[in-house]
Amino acid sequence: MARLIQMIGGGMSLLYFLLILGTTQGVVSQALKDTAYIKVSPGILGFGGQATEWVNLEFMSLNPSNDDWIGVFSPSNFSDSLCPAENKMTHPPLLCTAPIKYQFANYSRPSYKDSGKGFLKFQLINQRSDFSFALFSGGLLNPKLVAVSNKIVFANPKAPVYPRLAHGKLWNEMTVTWTSGYGIDEAEPFVEWGPLGGEQRRSPAGTLTFDRNSMCGAPARTVGWRDPGFIHTSLLKELWPNSRYTYKLGHRLYNGSYVWSRQYPFKASPFPGQNSVQRVIIFGDMGKDEADGSRIYNQYQPGALNTTKQIVRDLKDIDIVYHIGDLCYAKGYISQWDQFTSQIEPIASTVPYMVASGNHERDWPGTGSFYGNLDSGGECGVPAQTIFYTPAENRAKYKSDYGMFRFCIAHTEEDWREGTEQFNFIEHCLATVDRQKQPWLIFLAHRVLGYSSATSYADDGAFEEPMGKESLQKLWQKYKVDIAMYGHVHNYERTCPIYQNICTMNEKHHYKGTLNGTIHVVVGGGGAALADYTTLQTKWSVFKDHDYGFVKLTAFDHSNLLFEYKKSRDGNVYDSFRISRDYRDILACTVDSCPSMTLAS
Repeated sequence: MARLIQMIGGGMSLLYFLLILGTTQGVVSQALKDTAYIKVSPGILGFGGQATEWVNLEFMSLNPSNDDWIGVFSPSNFSDSLCPAENKMTHPPLLCTAPIKYQFANYSRPSYKDSGKGFLKFQLINQRSDFSFALFSGGLLNPKLVAVSNKIVFANPKAPVYPRLAHGKLWNEMTVTWTSGYGIDEAEPFVEWGPLGGEQRRSPAGTLTFDRNSMCGAPARTVGWRDPGFIHTSLLKELWPNSRYTYKLGHRLYNGSYVWSRQYPFKASPFPGQNSVQRVIIFGDMGKDEADGSRIYNQYQPGALNTTKQIVRDLKDIDIVYHIGDLCYAKGYISQWDQFTSQIEPIASTVPYMVASGNHERDWPGTGSFYGNLDSGGECGVPAQTIFYTPAENRAKYKSDYGMFRFCIAHTEEDWREGTEQFNFIEHCLATVDRQKQPWLIFLAHRVLGYSSATSYADDGAFEEPMGKESLQKLWQKYKVDIAMYGHVHNYERTCPIYQNICTMNEKHHYKGTLNGTIHVVVGGGGAALADYTTLQTKWSVFKDHDYGFVKLTAFDHSNLLFEYKKSRDGNVYDSFRISRDYRDILACTVDSCPSMTLAS
């Protein structure tokens, strides 16, 4: 089989290969121990252009054990040598080529230990290379290779996949970012797009990638490294407000032929201040999980698939998504970025998917991050800021205008205190909004710079990041920020409108007129393992939920905003409030929000 794959690479026709493959299916490709084997079918995936397919495994071991496991490797030519962990971010199985995912051999057949025979189903996604499956004994800590399967390939492993929409730097621009195996020396990337049912045009795309030397440490530059392919971004300009468009990804090969994706729909953004119903989803810390039940590195995002599925179910009533940090928890295992972009593709291909950086994307000692932790697994922000587009010079902090909303997105892995460049950026973002046109002013950040009852904060004698709100609360109050939302803490919590630890209103569900403070919300229950609350009772905490969920904001017009917290398990609303007010309410002075003296006085 290995020889057959080489022949394809040397130019043998795909039809001839299929004829030969049909006579070899079911033949054991490699047996390292007598009759031990793995057989995988089908051998070629994605004939209809699919980027996701299921395969069936049949395997046999002569000396079965309950700690036997099967790993998925890509490229198929992997190293099964043991590589000792360099730091606590490197987890077993400690092979020199990390498996993309794995499963215990007895997962679907408990009798495996007695019979030595098992069956499994795995879901594979197109990741620009071939795959093989390997059976190991000895558990995860001392794995010993028993058998390797035949190789599995996608019909076009280089195909353009997993499109991700995002706002450009102007309100009437949309960017499309995707991944492929085509470098600029092989093909010209572009997007063909236009009004729904109308004339189509082509916009060229830029191409980026990163290599092992771009990583800051292990496991990202050691056992977790995998070639990320090529990341392409095209800018679609001069969109008409709220209009429907379609697009598809294209690559023009230098032999004159074309490779296409399927066609996707999207809706252009409203004009800043435009009076139309606008619906926004916000959450943090989602991560990824596998639909086939297989295990992954950093396996602690059990709610990720439920959150993704609920948002997909509600997609017809969603206009834009903000994922505020801790995106996929790859933490140095680069293959997981493909897995994550595949998981969110039904969302990100249709509505703008705006991201912020979290500690698990950025933190690494000695690289300029505000916290010198190992949380990024050696990625130091490079994969996240390459794979996702943000309308920012440094791809970290930015403003985002969507109709009647102004979002100011901070980067909490960078110093935000008064006198810093980020503090000045935040003030400029808040100060430059025209509240007559964009009355709903929202502050977003990953770490909690406001209020949280999590034990991780309360145990340190605080309810925030150290020095979290001391500098920023004067800006929130001065510019009358309506809501500040955070991830990082894996639960849901909402405060009263608050300023300097004091509730400015006693109302909990329908706020009328001037808020006099900012409502702070933790919405970090996107999917990662849940966080506990302190037993201390705080007067400012209005609603808590120890479960997975996300927030939906609906602006009906310039005077009415609905806030809803939905659980991922069922999509139902478990907490909500409304804000009703006029423009004059925003102009009204509150404590520290207006100058104490004016010429009139």
